[in-house]
Amino acid sequence: MFDTVLIANRGEIAVRVIRTLRAMGIRSVAVYSDGDTADAPHVAAADAAVRIGPAAAAASYLSIPAVIAAARATGAQAIHPGYGFLSENTAFAAACEEAGIVFVGPPAAAIEAMGDKIRAKATVAKAGVPVVPGSDGAGLSDAELALAVEEVGFPVLLKPSAGGGGKGMRAVYEAGELADAIASARREARGSFGDDTLLVERLVTAPRHIEIQIMADTHGNVVHLGERECSLQRRHQKIIEEAPSALLTPAQRDRMGAAAVEAARAVGYTGAGTVEFIVGAENPDEFFFMEMNTRLQVEHPVTEAVTGLDLVELQLRVAAGERLPITQDDVMLRGHAIEARIYAETASIIDGAAVFLPTGGRILALREPTGPGIRVDSGIAQGGVVGSDYDPMLAKVIAHGADRDEALRRLDTALGDTVLLGLGTNTGFLRALLADPDVRAGRLDTGLVGRRITDLVADELPDDVPVAAALHSLARLEPTGPVVDAFDIPGGWRIGEPAATIWQMLVAGHEPVEVRVRGRAHAAEASVAGAPFRPVSGTQCSDPVSPSQHLVTWGDVTRAYRVAQDGATLWLARDGQAWAVREQQPLEAARHAEDASGGPVLSPMPGTVTVVEVAEGDHVVAGQRLVVVEAMKMEHVLTAPVDGVVRELRAHPGRTVAKDAVLAVVEHISEME
Repeated sequence: MFDTVLIANRGEIAVRVIRTLRAMGIRSVAVYSDGDTADAPHVAAADAAVRIGPAAAAASYLSIPAVIAAARATGAQAIHPGYGFLSENTAFAAACEEAGIVFVGPPAAAIEAMGDKIRAKATVAKAGVPVVPGSDGAGLSDAELALAVEEVGFPVLLKPSAGGGGKGMRAVYEAGELADAIASARREARGSFGDDTLLVERLVTAPRHIEIQIMADTHGNVVHLGERECSLQRRHQKIIEEAPSALLTPAQRDRMGAAAVEAARAVGYTGAGTVEFIVGAENPDEFFFMEMNTRLQVEHPVTEAVTGLDLVELQLRVAAGERLPITQDDVMLRGHAIEARIYAETASIIDGAAVFLPTGGRILALREPTGPGIRVDSGIAQGGVVGSDYDPMLAKVIAHGADRDEALRRLDTALGDTVLLGLGTNTGFLRALLADPDVRAGRLDTGLVGRRITDLVADELPDDVPVAAALHSLARLEPTGPVVDAFDIPGGWRIGEPAATIWQMLVAGHEPVEVRVRGRAHAAEASVAGAPFRPVSGTQCSDPVSPSQHLVTWGDVTRAYRVAQDGATLWLARDGQAWAVREQQPLEAARHAEDASGGPVLSPMPGTVTVVEVAEGDHVVAGQRLVVVEAMKMEHVLTAPVDGVVRELRAHPGRTVAKDAVLAVVEHISEME
C-alpha cells in the first residue's frame, strides 16, 4: 500500500478522499490554486499542501506538469484525481505512468476508449450492450451533424464527444433550433473540455437515467455495486440521486449490472467506474448505453450508504495491485439512500420563466445538518469565499434510511436544518423538489424538473421575512441600559397612538416592500404593504456553535431565523431558505423608477464574458441577445431591456467581470427622439 497520496482536486471531493486516506493511515497531500487559499478546507485537512498556480484552472488544477511536480516534491507514490479536472484525462494518466506515479484510476487506454463517446458506443455495442441510435462518425462538421440529425429524426440530443456532467448537451426538437444549438454546444464543450466534437443521439422521451457502479481489479475481477437513479436533472445536470432505483426489479437490476460489467471488460477496465443507461419508464426491460464515466462519481455516497463499502478505499487497494475483497455474491443492498447537491445559485421567475444564476461571496455563517442517517460531504467553511472560477457545487447532503420514505423524510429535514448565509443557494428549491408528489411516489424521468420548474421556484416573498428584518433593525436602533429615555425610542413618544417606524425593505429578486412597525421590538405591531397591523415580537439569542438566532412571533406563529449582517445587508435564513435584505433609500427608489425605461445592462453574476453579439451604436429590440457571460461553467445570456441603441459597450470576450458590473447601456429610443 502507498505511504503518500496526492489529491489532484479541490473542494468537497478532496476533503472526502483525505478522510479515507487518514482512516487508512496514508499521508495526504493537497494542491491549491490562487483561487483557493492556504487555509481552504481541503488544504487544512491534508498533511501537506502545494500551491500549483493561479486561479484559472488551466494554469493550476488542469496543469499536468504542475500536478506531477507537486507529487514529486512531496514524495507522493500515487495521485487520486477525484472527479472533474484531470480525472478523465488520458494524457494525465499517461504522464503519471511515465513519471513512475500510480494513477488511482483506469489505464489510459480505457479512459481514451470510454472518454470518446463515439468510440465508446462502438466498443460496447461489439460486446453486446444495447446503445442509443445516433451518429457513429467522429469529428463531424456542422453540415454533417445536420445530415446525421436528418437520418436519426427529431427530437435529438447533441452531446460533446469528450467530457461529461451534462455540459454542452442540447436537446433539439425542430430544424429551426439546430444551428444555434450546435454553435452553443460547441462553445460550451470547447470551454469545458477543450474539444468541441459533437455527436447526435435519438432523444428518448420521458427517459429515466440509471447508472451502474462497477469496480474492477487488475486480476480480472469485475463486480457491480447496484444502481443509482439520477433522473432528477436540470439542464442535464444531476440535482438529486438515489440508490437503489424505485423502478427496477431485482431481475432488471441483474441484467443491467451484467451489461455494465461486460462494458467494463470490453476495455480492460480497472478501478471505480460508472456505466450510464437510459431506461424507458414504461418498459424498464429496454435500456440503452449512454456513456461510461471512468472515475469516481459525485453521487458515489449513496452507493456507499446502501452497500456499506468505502469506494475510495477500494480504488486505492485496486491501484496498489490488491485483489477486490468482495465478489458479486457479497454485494448486498441495505435500505435506501438519497443525495442532494447544494449549489451556489439563486432562482427567480423572469418573464414567466425560471432563471438560475450562479452566485458568490463570503460565507458569513454556516451550519451543516447532523442526525441519524445523515452525511454531509462539504468543501466549504465559515469565512471562506466562493468565487466564479470553479464548479458551483458547494456540498452534498446524503440521507440513508430503512426505506425510501424514511430517506426522503430525513433528507428534507436535513436540508431544512442547513444554514448558509452570505450567498444564495438552491436549498429551498431542493426541498420543493423533494415535496413534489411524483418525486415522493418515485415517478421520475429526466424531464420532470423542467416541466415543474416554474412551480418549484419560490417566487413570492413571505410576509414574515421583511417583518423579521424590520424587527431586527428596530432592535438595533433601540437604546439599551438601565434607564431608557422615551424620546430615544424609534418612532418617538407621544400621547395616544404610538408613531410607526417605516422601512422600504428590498429583498434580492423582489420589489421593495413597505414595513411599518410601532412599539418596541419585544412587543410591537407591524404592517406589511399597507395591510392591517398585527402583533409582532422578537428575541435575539445566540449559541457558540450556530449562527445568531432571531426568534420572531408574527401573528400566532413563532419562527426561528439565523441572521448575519454584511454591511447594509441583513441575511436571514429559515427552513433551508435564505434572503438578503436591506433598506432601500428614497433616492435609490427614485433611480429605480427612472431605470425602468432603459439604462445599464448589468452582469447578474461574477464571471467571464464569452460572447459579444452587438457593437456600440447598434440598434436593438427588447429581448435581443447582447452578451453571454459564463460563470461556474454555466452560460447566461443578457438581452436588451428595451428597444434602443447600444451605448458605452464595455463587454469584451475573455474579460472577467464582477457582479453588477455595467456591460453596456441601452438608450431607449423614445429618450432619443
